[in-house]
Amino acid sequence: MGVEIGVILPTSSPEAGRAILGDVRDSARYAEEVGLDSVWSTDHLIASAPMLDSSVVLATAAAVTERITIGYNVMLLALRPVAWAAKQVSTLQLVSGNRLVLGVGTGNPAHGDVGWRAAGVEFSERGRLTDEALAVLPDLIAGKPVADIQISPGATVPPIFVAGGGARAHRRAAKYADGWATIAQSPDEVRANLEQINALANGKQLKATVVAPQLQGDPIAQLAEYEAAGVGRVILPPTGDWRRDYDQAAELRTRYQG
Repeated sequence: MGVEIGVILPTSSPEAGRAILGDVRDSARYAEEVGLDSVWSTDHLIASAPMLDSSVVLATAAAVTERITIGYNVMLLALRPVAWAAKQVSTLQLVSGNRLVLGVGTGNPAHGDVGWRAAGVEFSERGRLTDEALAVLPDLIAGKPVADIQISPGATVPPIFVAGGGARAHRRAAKYADGWATIAQSPDEVRANLEQINALANGKQLKATVVAPQLQGDPIAQLAEYEAAGVGRVILPPTGDWRRDYDQAAELRTRYQG
């Protein structure tokens, strides 16, 4: 199939004065109609710009589509009690018909720590809390008992990828995830990082998801370079006009996947 092509739903803003906020129903339906592989929602409690709640967004997208993958890009597990996160994920998996992908991260420091303080979480503890949550999250999603907690009904555990470029994120991906995600890295950078991660992964061979890939010049040749480097999915960034973005992404998918 080659590299899957995904897009971000218009539910957040890269700049405080330039909001990219649109109709989730229309955008999710349109992404499916034009043949894209996946739609994604970003996740912060309080960010440096407007942002909708990711679980509500993905539930809305699931309700108005039939085929397309829906995904967190990425869920900040440490902002939530892990049992609540498991309940959200298992419910989304059930109502979407097993179309969910769960990206997990520790948050972009550019947004600051205000959201973490609002949730009563120490910003400096977010990595440790994420590791602790990932250690039990799959069993909780599946409805297995963990200590004195059991989520019911359980669901199929979705594919999980871990985002981040540091050594700790590499270890986290190798230990807990099915894949790894990064932002805007070149194919050579992706290859080098995946080699380090897979060396730690006890026989697993993780694929990469690249958000905002470098597709300047000949995008078809560059997608081929990403695929050769171990990329299984790219998520194209928003520019402010989601319909135009999705049309361009669908054209690229058709040209690359045939």
